[in-house]
Amino acid sequence: MLPALPIRISAALPTSTEAKNVSTRYYEDLVGRYHRRPATREEVLDAEAGYPNGDLIAPTGILLLARQGVSVLGCAGMRVRPNAIGEVTRVFVESAARGNGLGRLLMEELERNSREMGIRTLRLDTRTDLVEARGLYASLGFIEGDAHNADPYANHWFRKDLA
Repeated sequence: MLPALPIRISAALPTSTEAKNVSTRYYEDLVGRYHRRPATREEVLDAEAGYPNGDLIAPTGILLLARQGVSVLGCAGMRVRPNAIGEVTRVFVESAARGNGLGRLLMEELERNSREMGIRTLRLDTRTDLVEARGLYASLGFIEGDAHNADPYANHWFRKDLA
């Protein structure tokens, strides 16, 4: 039996082929879960268009990809907002890789990178049906609170002080 390849987490350009591909899978999963059926290509394209990612590159943000060998297993992003706030976005782990702590690794690396970028507080939003995500955020010390945006798909808003 061959040993499992290590997981590498590193920053990527949102315009890279790897980032585009994992972003598409993220939206397929997100839209499909919302509608409780497989997402159509049009729905995925509409969702991607509604949430641009060009600012997920320093100094305005970061996009991390989790790789195992040549496979991209997940991603997590953060965009810089005023007052040293980082807005977490695009946290995703491929279904076959879930349940192994990869989401936690991505979020911990995102926190480390955010601190290096001078971010003092992280915030994020998520939906009620994304139970696993809400559990992950709570386990990482994010506190649920008042809405910080008007995203029509958000039901839960979290915040974590990094200082």
